[in-house]
Amino acid sequence: EPGPKATDKPERPNTLSEAEAGFGWKLLFDGRSTAAFRGFKSKDFPAEGWAVESGELVHRAGEGGGDIVTRESFGDFEFVCEWKVAEGGNSGIMYRVSEKGHSTWASGPEMQILDDQRHPDALDPRHRAGALYGLAAPTRDVVLPAGQWNHARLLVKDGRVEHWLNGILVVRYALDGDWFASAVARSKFKDLDLFGKMERGQIALQDHGDEVRFRNLKIRSLD
Repeated sequence: EPGPKATDKPERPNTLSEAEAGFGWKLLFDGRSTAAFRGFKSKDFPAEGWAVESGELVHRAGEGGGDIVTRESFGDFEFVCEWKVAEGGNSGIMYRVSEKGHSTWASGPEMQILDDQRHPDALDPRHRAGALYGLAAPTRDVVLPAGQWNHARLLVKDGRVEHWLNGILVVRYALDGDWFASAVARSKFKDLDLFGKMERGQIALQDHGDEVRFRNLKIRSLD
């Protein structure tokens, strides 16, 4: 497994350890500034819906704001964050997002964020936390309940993608492989020309109308 070991992690949230910095990691959120993000198809960070509270990047339930995306685009990368969803909550992390699409999910595959215990979407295993949304279910049930922090890791390298949840590899696929193409062809994404096809794009955090909190958002380019 590439990247720093657990013992290399900094003592304080939203900071980089010397080891992480040495591996090329960058902070996307320092606990105060939203400068690394903006609204999808917007020059600015949303004026409503999203906020910084107690060192956490928060989408407030029912307040709108829309999805946010990184200002920087990434091709091959490793991304980590911690997320905590409210009871019954739903959100997601999309990658290689293009603003040529009508929405973030029109181009960017999604690592699902969900309260599996209470949200009805969890009836479909492909919609559970850690899943490749709508396409591949997590191989293990390792999500922690609503109100607890979950650690997500997304590795995109040489056309291959790994979803890690709480230190466990739960989904693995090849973007240019037969499985991915056939899964997309059977899904609601089948008519989206950009879906999973972008070689570079932005990381998106989803506004699904529910409360979700993020911290320790970090990325390193593997290009």
